[in-house]
Amino acid sequence: MQVFRAAADRGQVRAGWLDSQHTFSFGHYHDPRWMGWGPLRVINEDRVAAGAGFPPHGHANMEILSYVLDGALAHRDDNGGEGVLRAGEWQWMSAGHGIEHSEFNASSDAPVHFLQIWIQPDRVNAEPAHAQTRFDPEARRGRWVVLVSPDGRDGSLAIRQQASLYGVRLGAGEAVTFPLRAARRYWLQLAGGAATVGDRALSPGDAIGYAEEDGELRIEGRGVGIADVLLFDLPA
Repeated sequence: MQVFRAAADRGQVRAGWLDSQHTFSFGHYHDPRWMGWGPLRVINEDRVAAGAGFPPHGHANMEILSYVLDGALAHRDDNGGEGVLRAGEWQWMSAGHGIEHSEFNASSDAPVHFLQIWIQPDRVNAEPAHAQTRFDPEARRGRWVVLVSPDGRDGSLAIRQQASLYGVRLGAGEAVTFPLRAARRYWLQLAGGAATVGDRALSPGDAIGYAEEDGELRIEGRGVGIADVLLFDLPA
């Protein structure tokens, strides 16, 4: 089974300081057809105006990933986590039994553009935790790099779920493949650029979900610029 999620069909929240697009149901946006994909519960694409952001608020029992596409994002939580994420950097925050944090645009004169991703953990009420890292974009050019995994292999961020996230960057005509197994679910999200997956052309924000599929997935970059492809490998 395959499902296509067009960027233009996502839920939208627009305020004076925030432009947010929700791949799955979140906050005031609710669509029973789009409640998540396995343990993958949230992919929000946020653009936050200079100097603005989300004031302190709480979470529990969720693995939260932030990926800055452009600009800088300041983070602070009540578990001692604090820092600024810049373009290309990733942050993992495990809310565990409960954590309060804030996220603000770290710039006073430029917007920040980032993805926030929530994955349901495979355990509850663990100790909150936080980590931040940068993956060399050139290391992802034309080949898959593991960004997130259950065991932190190859320098990836270790999360509390039997899920992995892979990333690849593709120029026009560059292609990679990925083996699909029917026992797993997969979610392919195009974070930037343009790509072709099979015979489907994808634009930024488009996504495809796969369930009970065996075979080989082929992704090819197209057009001007670099395709930034994220692929979630998830429990069924």
